[in-house]
Order: sequence, then C-alpha cells, then structure tokens
Amino acid sequence: MTHVFVAPHPDDIALSCGGLVASLRELGQSVTILTVYSGGPGGDPDFADRRREALGFGNKTLAPNTEAFNRSNIAAEYPVTVTTGTGAPWQADPARIDATQERANTQARQFWQRAAWSRSANITNDAHAARPLPDHVPSQGTLARFDLASADAVTLRKAEDERWAYFIEAALVDLDLPDASHRGYEGDDALLGPPLEDDEPPTEILRREILRLEPQQVYFPLGVGGHVDHRLCRDAALEMLADPPAWVMPAPDMTGRLAFYEDFPYAWWNDFAGLAELADQDIRVPTGLALEARYADISDQLERKAAGLKMYPGQVQRLFDGEQGMLDAVTGHAARVAAAGGVGSGAAERYWSVIRS
Repeated sequence: MTHVFVAPHPDDIALSCGGLVASLRELGQSVTILTVYSGGPGGDPDFADRRREALGFGNKTLAPNTEAFNRSNIAAEYPVTVTTGTGAPWQADPARIDATQERANTQARQFWQRAAWSRSANITNDAHAARPLPDHVPSQGTLARFDLASADAVTLRKAEDERWAYFIEAALVDLDLPDASHRGYEGDDALLGPPLEDDEPPTEILRREILRLEPQQVYFPLGVGGHVDHRLCRDAALEMLADPPAWVMPAPDMTGRLAFYEDFPYAWWNDFAGLAELADQDIRVPTGLALEARYADISDQLERKAAGLKMYPGQVQRLFDGEQGMLDAVTGHAARVAAAGGVGSGAAERYWSVIRS
C-alpha cells in the first residue's frame, strides 16, 4: 500500500498529518511526501525534475517502522543446540544458502534496474559490508553538506523537512516551485487571500508525479485558513478529479483514493468544524462526487507526532511561541477532532474522503 501526501510547504504534512503518517509507517505501508512550493526566488523546477528522475526518487516498498519492527528483537521459535561444525536441524547447507542468495541478488537488481542506485538483498540475519541489514540502513537523508548557520530560510526549511522524513521514515520529493512570497504575494492579506489571476494551480506537475509514484491513496490540503499555496494545491486536486477518462494510458480513478486533510494549525486557530466554513472559497467538487469526513485515531501516535514537530524549531517558535505552545495546540486540536468524530481514544485527525454521491 502506497500513500502520497501533497504538502504545499515543508512541515505541512508533519503538522497536519503526522499522526496518520506515523501509523502508516508502523504498519509498513509506504509514504511519500510531495512538497510543492519548496523553492526560493531563483528555483529551477526543470533542474529539480532532471535531478529527481536521474536519482530514481520514487516510491519503493519500505520496511515497517524500525521502532515497531526490528528483526533483532525476534527470538527463535524453538531453542536449538548446535554442535560445532554443523547447522541447526532445520537449516539449509551453505551451498543452498549461497545459491538462494545469488538468486535474491539477481531479483534485487531486476527490481531496482530503473533507478540509478540499488539495494542488495540479504536472505540471512547476518550483516555484511555488501549486504547490510535493512534495519541498519537509513532510507532517507541527504549526502549534501552545507553550513546551516549561513543558510537561507528556504534551505533551512528543507533541511528540517529532511530531518523529519528521516525520523518518520518516509520518502521525500521536493518539486521546488517558488513559495508564494516569491511569486508576488506580500503581506498576510495577500498570502491568505485568493490566487492572482495568472497564478495557476500546479496541476500538471502534480498529475505527472502522482502517476509516476502509483499510489493507492493521495492526500491534499483542504485549504483551511485560506493560504494561497494551500488553495492552489487543493484546486489542482479538484481539477484532477474532473479529468475525463483517457482511452490511451488511462490515469487511475481518484474517486475513493483521494482525500483532503485539514490544515493545522489553521484549523485549530479557526475552530474549524466542517466544510460549510469554507463557503467563501467557492470549492467546486465535480458533479456526482461528495466529501465525507473520516477520522484517523492517532492516540498511540500523538507523542511521536509531537516529537517530529520539534524538528522544525523555527516554525514551532513562529507558530506556537515555543514547544509548550505546540504541545498544547497539538493535543487540544486532536482531542477536539476526536470528540467531533466520536473517537473514544481522545486523539484524532480528520480527513475528507472523495466519494460518489
């Protein structure tokens, strides 16, 4: 099962969907974050495309979250006393193990052949230089090195996002389109208002990336709070829902597999209760479709969500005036959503799933 979360900016998924993402990774389901407006004024989306495609960025199956699943914690089912020079009664002889390992290596090379990098198979629980255990290999992070003290705000936010992706064990793809503040929007009135006439939703690039990643579920921002970048990402989703079916290489039907998440902390600040409060944004769901509220129980992941948010110190200070303010907002909002949805555990995130009306 593959899930793609569309983030207008670095930190939006950690803020709005961190509990669900943590739950999905604990189950071993693959998660990729598509961050749309992660570039600065001199961003080159074409270069980002070439780099992303050349490096093979995409959704490959990831092992379950290592905090929940680590093979070193699994004991043998039966105690076995092995005499010197012999294996356990159920263990294959070395020649058979070597043959199976070679076949696994061939299949791994075939699986990764479309990427510019590969990962070796390991059929044993023994670590080798050429075949480290998956539990010991980080699946995210960058090899780039730069001076954070002299980095600009764009670089810092992306570095924080990579750190969170490493922590939560999700894949991360930056589309590097320029942020609204670099596209002619100045001041809160402009940033929290409607898009400019010549500022189109990023429909084409999102359609291409989502089709490439082949997810079973996609999540877009609902646009609570009215931030222009969040609105444009939502409008791109609505345009994709309205796509007519294609005869050649048809795209998957997004109905039933697309959902909108409530933008936090805007939903908390505005005491958001339902879609009627977005009437001023003129959200036009295609004919024959409707949005239905779904609740994700995050009671067992609330602490992990909050821990992840601490990896965005700049945003935590700006949005919540410190860690305690963040903890109060996260727990308060999760409790309020749980009460609205009748989730007995006391902590939830709300998603609006697209269904046929």
